[in-house]
Amino acid sequence: MTKVTRLFDFPYYQLKHKPNPKSLVTKYNGEWVATSTQDYINKSNAVSRALLRLGIKKDDKIAVISTNNRTEWNIMDIGILQLGAQNIPIYPTISAEDYEYILNHSESIYCFVSDEGVLEKIKKIQHKTKLKEVYSFDHIEGCKHYSELFELGKDESNQPDVEAHKDAVQPDDLATIIYTSGTTGKPKGVMLSHWNITSNALDSSPRVPIKPGENRILSFLPICHVFERVLIYIYQYSGFSIYFAEGIDKIGDNAKEVKPHLMSVVPRLLEKVFDKIMFKGEELSGIKKALFFWAVKLGGEWQPYQANGWWYEFQLKIANKIIFNKWREALGGELSTMVSGSAALQPRLAKVFGAAKMQVMEGYGLTETSPVVAVGLYKNNNYRVGTVGKPIDNVEVNIAEDGEILVKGPNVMLGYYKDPKKTAEVMSDGYFHTGDKGMIDADGFLQITGRKKEMFKTSGGKYVIPPLLENDMKQSHFIEQIMVVGEGEKMPAALIQPNFDFIRDWIDIKKHDIGKTDADIASSPIVIERIQKEIDKYNHHFGKWEQIKRFELTPDIWSIDGGHLTPTLKMKRAIIKDKYQDLYDKIYRS
Repeated sequence: MTKVTRLFDFPYYQLKHKPNPKSLVTKYNGEWVATSTQDYINKSNAVSRALLRLGIKKDDKIAVISTNNRTEWNIMDIGILQLGAQNIPIYPTISAEDYEYILNHSESIYCFVSDEGVLEKIKKIQHKTKLKEVYSFDHIEGCKHYSELFELGKDESNQPDVEAHKDAVQPDDLATIIYTSGTTGKPKGVMLSHWNITSNALDSSPRVPIKPGENRILSFLPICHVFERVLIYIYQYSGFSIYFAEGIDKIGDNAKEVKPHLMSVVPRLLEKVFDKIMFKGEELSGIKKALFFWAVKLGGEWQPYQANGWWYEFQLKIANKIIFNKWREALGGELSTMVSGSAALQPRLAKVFGAAKMQVMEGYGLTETSPVVAVGLYKNNNYRVGTVGKPIDNVEVNIAEDGEILVKGPNVMLGYYKDPKKTAEVMSDGYFHTGDKGMIDADGFLQITGRKKEMFKTSGGKYVIPPLLENDMKQSHFIEQIMVVGEGEKMPAALIQPNFDFIRDWIDIKKHDIGKTDADIASSPIVIERIQKEIDKYNHHFGKWEQIKRFELTPDIWSIDGGHLTPTLKMKRAIIKDKYQDLYDKIYRS
């Protein structure tokens, strides 16, 4: 087998072309445990044999919910897919009620969970679903362990049946249903075929930088989201070693242990990493502090391909030797590329990390496009700050008259599960209507300018594009989250979640007499005045009609659990507005 056309072909391709003794690596009880390509395939086949003995048939649905990425998820993925059944990945952080909806809507009959926390949510709603059994990856009393499938599949006498099922799976067959986190209403089930995702992985793989020898990846973005999932298939295709981080809070520690060459990120994570670095810079004094902020300022002026000239590059060499090398060491010392997706990346982050020799390649895509539409690549001049690179091979991008991005290609979904009406609303002449607005420059680089639905008109008839303002304002260390509002109102305004941690440090440095609870900070006139300065500073970048005239600070942190954010950290605008209706009314009605 040399041709990859279905998702379960990836590990077999790796076995034939680039077998890896450390194909998948997960940490158990403080030790990294590697699974070779051969063992990965052996275990996946054992799972397939066991599932056949449990009565699984083609097109049956099996849910997999894991708090962290881990080897077991991938073994289950291949074991399910090569029978022609479908893997239904579910975000671990959503509510038990959402679990119930997805399990019932997808008609899942088995469920595999990672840990006790997820299991407890499942237990609350299991009696309202069609689940026959729940298995766990962790050993949990009272729950079947997934290793029971290895025991059940130990007898290889039905392996010919597994092979027959594999041979029967066609590239255009349904592989998975991914429920979008959605900023409004019930999640939609995006149906993706084997070829949707496989073609996307193959067409995206030339954009992945490969170093000679071993390439180590640190994976921590949720694999239930198609962004990380397609990257995992790309890494398998490329023969990389994939290390699964213990959790988002352990990324720094794990990076030092693994020394990854590449990892995927979301802009919010990079913002937090940068903020932590800046906290440490503020704690310095004297010449060290001066040098730190000189390097950061220099980094903010970085341009790729040495476009700033020899004098700038000479200074940057010094900055890298005395300042930026410590940034790299904090992430293992060998990280050269980060792939960023899910939301818009602030250009200043692309610049400063690029200056520090950790280039951030911004990409663009949606669940419905499997997901990659475009992504940057540093070599061959395929990178430009402020863009998401050029469209990948075999994916066609058109810009509609109203600026909406339209996508056509083998990566475009089969449709929304059990919802032909919604499918028809987003498809025309083979093009998927993304709902995003953008432009393609003369050199073919795609730039995202905002969400079609997020753009609004004030009562004066002026258009405002909130993401443009929000991304600019979030450069402030004082602002953690910001949502621009004002549809139908006389002026734009904003609801802001202060960066409470940064402000607490700022209070100490400035010796302000302010309480340090989140509520104290949000109501402090001193903090409000300081954030006003930040708003005034960034307002200058925009026309008078779109500048933020008033704002209110929220007294709590916007989070996934709190309902403010989707699992991919996008703002749920309607919910945020509803939660802070009193602050909204204070802006416009008082």
